[in-house]
Amino acid sequence: MRALIGFGLFAFSCIVQAQLYRWVDESGKVHYTDTRPPANAKNVQRKSLASGPGDSVQLPYAVAQAVRNFPVTIYTSPGCGEACTQARDLLTKRGVPHKEVSVTDGQSLEQFKKVSGGTAAGGSTVPVTTVGRDVVLKGFESTSYHAALDAAGYPKTSLLPSGLKAGQVVKPDAKVDAKTVSAEPKPTGTEEQAPQPASETGTAK
Repeated sequence: MRALIGFGLFAFSCIVQAQLYRWVDESGKVHYTDTRPPANAKNVQRKSLASGPGDSVQLPYAVAQAVRNFPVTIYTSPGCGEACTQARDLLTKRGVPHKEVSVTDGQSLEQFKKVSGGTAAGGSTVPVTTVGRDVVLKGFESTSYHAALDAAGYPKTSLLPSGLKAGQVVKPDAKVDAKTVSAEPKPTGTEEQAPQPASETGTAK
């Protein structure tokens, strides 16, 4: 009986859930983020993705090592524009797993200021991308991005398993459910009112 209970607890602990938000900005562009969207977002939808025991894929060794030693986080805002798009595209093309933080509320703004060195008075322009603890890339310049990613050991071209998106937050040793890894979040029909954010026009203030 104890063995059965233990197995049940183990199986339960293997289930990992994540919240994703789908929303549309003022220009009509669709966003998928793991942070809550701004108050002016349209058609906000929330989706829970779960992965558990079963068929799975694992990050290639070189990518897993880079993620473990030099995790990548990119800070953006809804009005960021072309610079943020170019930064995301570069990370995607190189297959760099990364976390995106949309600077839309007080908590994310404080985190952004701490990382970028921006102040409430002066602000700092997004995107800001961190590679590990010491490298902070402000704005977008492809040469600087490539140099930082090369130094961190990320492959020059994507080695991610088919269907695994670079924007999915993946721990270096995590096995990802192969049934959900390639599934793009679909509208659930459930809309949720987002919290009031800090004002954003492409610059974190």
